[in-house]
Amino acid sequence: MYAFIVNPNSRSGLGFKIWEQLELILKERHIDYQIYFTRRPGHGTKLAAQICDTDADTLVVLGGDGTIGEVVNGIRDLAKLTLAYIPIGSGNDFARSMKLTKDPTKALLHILNPTDYAYINVGLLKTPQLEKRYAVSSGIGFDADVCYHNNLSSKLKHFLNKCKLGKLSYTAIALHLLLTSNPKSMRITLDDQKPITFPKVYFIAAMNQRYEGGGFEFCPKADPKDDLLDIIVVSGLSKFKILCLLPTAYKGKHTKFKGIYTYQCKSAKIESVQVLPVHTDGEANLRSDTATFALEPDRIRFILS
Repeated sequence: MYAFIVNPNSRSGLGFKIWEQLELILKERHIDYQIYFTRRPGHGTKLAAQICDTDADTLVVLGGDGTIGEVVNGIRDLAKLTLAYIPIGSGNDFARSMKLTKDPTKALLHILNPTDYAYINVGLLKTPQLEKRYAVSSGIGFDADVCYHNNLSSKLKHFLNKCKLGKLSYTAIALHLLLTSNPKSMRITLDDQKPITFPKVYFIAAMNQRYEGGGFEFCPKADPKDDLLDIIVVSGLSKFKILCLLPTAYKGKHTKFKGIYTYQCKSAKIESVQVLPVHTDGEANLRSDTATFALEPDRIRFILS
């Protein structure tokens, strides 16, 4: 049986209308399914946990990166459920990295008649306050601050989504915050290697997928099937240089420039001299001076659509 978790507010309220169109297909084909709507932030996690107690074997998520991030946190046993995703958010970095179709109808038809699967990793953030999974990326510093303000700027996101320019919301806020941000000293420990100290860090992100922030290809080598995290450190650059490099990140060309450091590892521990915002899948509701990034030992089976 299929279980659907739908964020009706995705894409500035179009999520529910898209679901109504897809539900017609399910009814026409006499598909056995259950439907759950998210009502508030974090609700997707509770719904996913609830679904784990039913006889559903395939969980389909309709929403953005934040919704799928919530859902993976509610799945108790990653190895016992098949996950599918219909991207109807504004950033859709998970779908972009996985090369999923943007057409909701085509996506649903692929899910109902799957021909290809991938067993993908799920990221894990640990701080002194909590542990949290993520599907796309997690980060500390400037990128998390941008995520926090992006979620607060609902009017800007709503306007840009109406114009089909939702991914520009992240860019606009990033440019604004860059003018007032101050880089901090951070120390990073990769696996069991010797710690590396960076004196002026804007942000460090641990990527399970290639893209973040609505299309920035921060880690071009990231592969959610390789059992490795891809780490990006942005350090020691002037604000003017960052402004110049930002457009190159859309194509993943920024990694060849000085001040951009990338690594691959099983785990990474970050220690900052100051408490900073931390995000998972674009949701930044945590501040910490310590963060450890890793991968869950089990992968989850995912339908490629």
